[in-house]
Amino acid sequence: MKRALLALIAALLAWAVTATLLDVGLRSLIPGYHAAEATFTFTTAMQLARLAIAAITSLVAGAVASRVAPLSPRVPWIAGALLLALFLPEHVRVWRSFPLWYHLLFLVTLVPLMVLGARIARGSAPAVAS
Repeated sequence: MKRALLALIAALLAWAVTATLLDVGLRSLIPGYHAAEATFTFTTAMQLARLAIAAITSLVAGAVASRVAPLSPRVPWIAGALLLALFLPEHVRVWRSFPLWYHLLFLVTLVPLMVLGARIARGSAPAVAS
């Protein structure tokens, strides 16, 4: 139980730290990104970059949860659900600032990507049909 709680905290911290570091990278790589953050006037490319950051961050956080508590497969689900609960009100608040596809991609993939990150870290990612 203690290890699962530690894994949950580690996953949430990993999400926050990874997202912050990658966002700093966007500011330096994409001209105008920093200015767009203040006004939510992101180009489509910027929105896609933000979604890519969210995807990478969710995978990393799921992997961290799995590494800290490999015998607690529910932790990535719980961490993802907590993040979803935290982000949902924020997405409602900024609903008009982003297109529907952006909100849906972010919110719908948050939990599954956390779980996938955990599975990859455990070495049991689902097989891809060829």
